[in-house]
Amino acid sequence: MSDKFKKIFLACSIAIPFLLYSIYYYSIMIKNAPYKFSEFVGVNIKSGSGNHLDKTYSSTKQEYEYINTRDSLIKEKVKLSKDDLLYIHRKAVDLGLWNWPEKMLGDTTGKAPKYFLELDYQRKKKIIEIDAAYNTNPKLKDAAMELIKTVDGVIEDAADKQNK
Repeated sequence: MSDKFKKIFLACSIAIPFLLYSIYYYSIMIKNAPYKFSEFVGVNIKSGSGNHLDKTYSSTKQEYEYINTRDSLIKEKVKLSKDDLLYIHRKAVDLGLWNWPEKMLGDTTGKAPKYFLELDYQRKKKIIEIDAAYNTNPKLKDAAMELIKTVDGVIEDAADKQNK
């Protein structure tokens, strides 16, 4: 046997089993992921100051309620497309929503803006509650506020499309 053949044999005997094991391991990890888009049911969001919720949305009921600039309650039927829901799901995955605590509260007076976000899946549900006065972990607060703004933006865009 030549030295070249020995090196190729050694490389293949290490690389190929490692590659096969990696494919096997990660395919199981992906298959058993707790939050998959194929199981995504919908999103619910509520926001307001203190205990007074000015804006609510439920994608399963397609109900969007908010208070306009004239203090009138507006009720609309807004349907999010599958692409909108996929965008929200992927943004939550990118920001690591599944590792966040359920409550991120810092306001004891009840006057800071407060947000409730709920992502429903067939097997699980992720709920977070955050207020603008949360200062324990600034990076976590920024990520949560970014996700809230993303969901609000998707809902506003869908409402604008349907009203045209």
